[in-house]
Amino acid sequence: MTMPMLMLAPFMVLFAAFVLYPVVKSLYLSFTDFNAISPPKLNGISNYTELFSDPRFYKALGNTTIFVVAVVALNTAMGLLLAVAFGGQRAWDQFMRAVFFLPSVAGGIAILAVWKWILNSEGYGVLNAARHSFGLEPISWLGTPNLTLPVLIAVAVWGGMGGTMILFVAGLRSIPNDLYEAAAIDGATASTRFWKITLPLLRPTLLYVTITGTIGAFQVFNEPYVMFGTVSGPGGLLDSALTLVSYLYDRGFSHFQLGYASAVAWVLFIIVFILTLINLRIGDPDERKVD
Repeated sequence: MTMPMLMLAPFMVLFAAFVLYPVVKSLYLSFTDFNAISPPKLNGISNYTELFSDPRFYKALGNTTIFVVAVVALNTAMGLLLAVAFGGQRAWDQFMRAVFFLPSVAGGIAILAVWKWILNSEGYGVLNAARHSFGLEPISWLGTPNLTLPVLIAVAVWGGMGGTMILFVAGLRSIPNDLYEAAAIDGATASTRFWKITLPLLRPTLLYVTITGTIGAFQVFNEPYVMFGTVSGPGGLLDSALTLVSYLYDRGFSHFQLGYASAVAWVLFIIVFILTLINLRIGDPDERKVD
């Protein structure tokens, strides 16, 4: 027993120093008034009281909720559709999988800068240039609050559905062909086989995609910050692009209210944790109801 513990010791030390300690420290800071210059001062639950009375927090929570629901639903639906359409072994299927998976690999700040150029309201914006060629008036894609969330959702789905597709392709290939052949012999149509065989057996993959997609969507920051952030704040015009993480960034690193930002981080953690438990409860394929 001693040797395994010695072999685990380097990992445990690094885990304690770079994961466990920062988490515990952030929980402590969430109950303090801390600006990174003077020592933190305990202030009880003042940060949480202020947080739940701040209209900007609810604006960020609302934007994030809409973003999460739309992105997770569309990513899951589009990824499954692409997996069914291009899940085969033909050269064409492999090529199309590579095409749709490429945005997941090539994502990042550079891609967001390209999207910002495409959506630019000036004449050199690709979409407005295309509209001009048809005699249509330009649209301020990045300057219209009502278009902010649709733009963010579209960019996120474009960059994420390829990775979701690969997960569903792996899930589809784990389903035995014998089940489909037996169902076809019994007269089941293609739609019946999909709803009665494919979807139920893809339940573990659907659960994984939903949970990881929800966690990732709640942590969105790059897209709103790069595409809509301004000098006055990361939330864009009328805070239409303000998310929980950009709200945390604004309070913590623009206003140096690091104790308050820690409280936001813990509220975000609790929300994601509860939603993950709900997803596990609903989607557990091995769950059995007990009377």
